[in-house]
Amino acid sequence: MTQTHDAHPTTLYDAIFLAPHLDDAALSCGGQIAGLTRAGRRVLVVTVMAGDPPTDVENDYIRSLHSRWELERDATAQRRAEDSAACALLGADYLHWPFADCIYRLDPVAGQPLYLSDDDIFGDVHPAEQPLVAEIADLLRTLPAARQLYAPLTIGHHVDHLLVAEAARLAFGDDLLFYEDYPYAQQPGKLAAVIGEPPAGWQPTVAPLATADLAAKIEAILAFRSQLSTFFTARADLERQVRGYAKRVGGERVWKRV
Repeated sequence: MTQTHDAHPTTLYDAIFLAPHLDDAALSCGGQIAGLTRAGRRVLVVTVMAGDPPTDVENDYIRSLHSRWELERDATAQRRAEDSAACALLGADYLHWPFADCIYRLDPVAGQPLYLSDDDIFGDVHPAEQPLVAEIADLLRTLPAARQLYAPLTIGHHVDHLLVAEAARLAFGDDLLFYEDYPYAQQPGKLAAVIGEPPAGWQPTVAPLATADLAAKIEAILAFRSQLSTFFTARADLERQVRGYAKRVGGERVWKRV
């Protein structure tokens, strides 16, 4: 069932980054990943919602997103290709898992789409999806050994980020670092909505980024050509935003429950 590419099941990885979508690891952790691999460390990026959609699912919301992405056919396959290129730029191994993005998922009983708008995907996880948490957690337990695992902090409240984070906690308990979901993390009030202001029960660690690491992160994000218009107007805008946030926090920041 798992779509495996380039990962080594018997390798002891220095770090495994759990990404809900095909671009989240590069956006949120690309600098750290580049720094680790440049230092000779082994890194694995696991994208959970990287599977093909059901063949019969289509609606106005999906069509609008495909139009924005300029991916009218085989959108997920093309996004996987973007991710493989991004991981190559970062020097990381990768896994693509078969769960579909939330925009394609159907109610297992009614057969109707679960998420039909931006309000839906940034709202609460649909009750019908609770069994999906356990299914993802079971698959997470099959991952290669790692010295450190990273999961999304769920800044932005995207349902797929919520599902992956909950499954990671179910599989690994508190033995996780939670990365700031970028670019949602740079929006006012989004971080505080998760950890409180001041943070309650969370301890931050900042990973400084060398010039080469930040440059590699930018190139990796640019590899996701279909997604650029969602967050950025052009390359110059991407560089301004990414460099600006890195300067603001001192690199890339992760959080641990205490």
